[in-house]
Amino acid sequence: MAWQLLKIPADEKTAALLSDALMDLGALSAGIEDARAGTAEEQPIFGEPGMDAHVWHDSLVSALFDPDADIEVILAAAARQIGLAAAPAHTVEGLEEQDWVRLTQSQFDPIRISSRLWIVPSWHESPDPNAINLELDPGLAFGTGSHPTTRLCLQWLDDNIRGGESVLDYGCGSGILAIAAKKLGAGVVVGIDIDPQAVQASRDNAERNGVDVRFALPDAAPRAQYDVVVANILSNPLRVLAPLLRLSKAEIIRLGTDLGIDYSITHSCYAPDDAGRVRLIAVPPVVTMYFAIMFGRSQAGSAVRSRR
Repeated sequence: MAWQLLKIPADEKTAALLSDALMDLGALSAGIEDARAGTAEEQPIFGEPGMDAHVWHDSLVSALFDPDADIEVILAAAARQIGLAAAPAHTVEGLEEQDWVRLTQSQFDPIRISSRLWIVPSWHESPDPNAINLELDPGLAFGTGSHPTTRLCLQWLDDNIRGGESVLDYGCGSGILAIAAKKLGAGVVVGIDIDPQAVQASRDNAERNGVDVRFALPDAAPRAQYDVVVANILSNPLRVLAPLLRLSKAEIIRLGTDLGIDYSITHSCYAPDDAGRVRLIAVPPVVTMYFAIMFGRSQAGSAVRSRR
């Protein structure tokens, strides 16, 4: 017998309330998505730590229930719980049991980063065995190569790593950028993340790819300067970390940011100091989808890179 999938159109005031109420009343899972996703009216939402959480103006609440759950009774109870006069309009679909692992895997194909660099899930054969192939599966940590800023960072590393550079990946997530830098010929490579699970995932991925990269929490980070700094993290942390990242001897800092946030503020955080260390130069940003990259130079050293 199929699972029951309840779908309810909702506005921004009721979407989260409905989702929470349905979970309270026995839903196996619940989620909220943009009701206009995939259309010209899709509404991008960018969040930062410290920002108020918000959802789409027109949302779609989905909730999964056991086959024998009484959806109409549950939805009426949820409506009462959040103060609605009546149960909202909705649809119920059957969701057949499937091989969920295989279904998930089917959503991830090899990703071509450049003519010589590919990201390949473990269940796929590489389209180009002679390329530099990073074996990486989706997991708990950010970084599969599919996000625009990750791809922009990878492309920049592919264009700029010449061999032997020391590299710091600050906010390493899955370790994808640090591992790519090493496979592209970098020398000493270090990855730092505040999430212990990300650090462990990065270590596992480095071992799978046969590269020697050190991953650690910030408190255990080695005290060193680096030729290249990659910081593929949110805009607010980029601003907070500016005093630290500017201490690198790096020649180039590359900052990625989403266009929904004023990246000129981030840009100003990396203005040159009295010692002439890292500054961002005013260049047209590289833009893809809703994301952009900026970069800059200092008086000495080699290269730095970042994301939002």
